Amino acid sequence: MGIFDVPAGMLIEEVAKELKGKIQQPEIFTYVKTGAHKERAPNNPDWFFVRNASILYQIYKHGSTGTGSLRTYYGGRKNRGVKPEAKRKASGKVIRVCLQQLEKHGLLKKEKKGRIVTGQGEKLLFTKSKEVQKAVDEINKKKVMEKKERMDKIEANVKKRIEEKKAALQKANEEAQKEKEAQNKEAQAKEISSEKKEQPTTKGSPEGKGEKHEPGPEGKKA
Repeated sequence: MGIFDVPAGMLIEEVAKELKGKIQQPEIFTYVKTGAHKERAPNNPDWFFVRNASILYQIYKHGSTGTGSLRTYYGGRKNRGVKPEAKRKASGKVIRVCLQQLEKHGLLKKEKKGRIVTGQGEKLLFTKSKEVQKAVDEINKKKVMEKKERMDKIEANVKKRIEEKKAALQKANEEAQKEKEAQNKEAQAKEISSEKKEQPTTKGSPEGKGEKHEPGPEGKKA
């Protein structure tokens, strides 16, 4: 596992924790800014160790590097009010002290132009990169588990909704079937009642059968 195979931010943080027990921060650096482009001192109380770790990483990445290149890299834009922002380099004092501290502890060494990382500094970066890789693997594993849990919950919710829709559809079909049956029964009852009304009635009464009707006085012959 290489140094560039892990997130640079996490690696620098781990190296800074290691350097905190080795490098001593000058007392004045508690109050100074890191450059003319900054308005305030850093909020992080351990910024000096983070800057040392970052410088060590940058020199390993780019090879032999001097103070000027590092000042340009750590510089930024200065807010000049109504005027356009202007590029400003970082504090050379801070960077020189960091280089001196790293060189003092055997992590850097001087070259004809700038400084390079020693074997001890490279070993420190490799060791911390392995630790970071383990942490990254744990984070990725946790993310995979969380994603799986979310997908399982989504799948369970989808199945639940499908079952609820099926149950609602089945209930609606049953109600429609009952309503249809009720309508059919009502239609049949109406047909039966209409048939009864249409049947013809018999003339005369049973008592009148066989009786002879005599003609009235008007019908008799004179």
